[in-house]
Amino acid sequence: MPIEVRPLAQHIGARMTGIDAREPLSSTEIAAIERAMDRHAVLVLPDQDITDAQQLAFTRNFGPLEDGANSGARDSELRLPVVFADVSNLDKEGRVAARDNKKRMAALANRLWHTDASFRAVPARYSILSGRVVTSEGGNTEFADMRAAYDALDARTKAEIENLVCEHSLIYSRGQLGFTEFLPDERVAMKPVRQRLVRTHPVTGRKSLFLASHIGTIVGWPRPEAMAFIRDLIEHATQREFVYSHRWTQYDLAIWDNRATMHRVRRFDDLHVVRDMRRTTTRSDGPTAEQEAA
Repeated sequence: MPIEVRPLAQHIGARMTGIDAREPLSSTEIAAIERAMDRHAVLVLPDQDITDAQQLAFTRNFGPLEDGANSGARDSELRLPVVFADVSNLDKEGRVAARDNKKRMAALANRLWHTDASFRAVPARYSILSGRVVTSEGGNTEFADMRAAYDALDARTKAEIENLVCEHSLIYSRGQLGFTEFLPDERVAMKPVRQRLVRTHPVTGRKSLFLASHIGTIVGWPRPEAMAFIRDLIEHATQREFVYSHRWTQYDLAIWDNRATMHRVRRFDDLHVVRDMRRTTTRSDGPTAEQEAA
């Protein structure tokens, strides 16, 4: 079957057919995916009924795996191997998580606009999310194009943000929802990292906003002023014209470029309906900013 790519929205997102993620990819297929990603930033590959092993093999075509993707979770709490982010609503026994389950509480922050692994010194490149069991109501994933959002800024704002650096941590995003139950060693592991607010894509050369709910301040700014400014930028970047909302079908495989997007999941009945989604992630080439000395 020939590879076909059909845009899904004005700025962001495309549906790609002609790829079987269960099989080893040829160099031509890998190049086709990367070209489409550079243009559309989000790809949806339908009908990909894959196993965990097949998803890992597919992901490795696009760079080194992001280890410890279940950010903040202890090994004893994991349902899946550590190279997966378990973005389901299931506990480690495979049951729907209780309302006060700690993993569920932390995962509620996925409903905030964010970029995967921006809280790591070397942030994420691609995220690859497999819809094993999807919901019939709610649970859409929304993607915002940070390239188009940057392009739409006025010249004065572009000049103001060009060299700004932000601090990112899971503590900040979880804290927005009132989740503050971190153990001392978790707080050490979640020490803020620095990321540029404006980044340049290494292939296309396009600039984009590097935003996330994980941001807790702008280096050198008073924190209230920084957070008000970041809120303004996120509101700008998530206007409907920049957003594609994906309605999941079982076995969809969604790929997005964290260097060019933000995303969030929408609310669903997670106390009664099963949603089993499994994410693998690859790392970017390196940090976007120099880190603060220990």
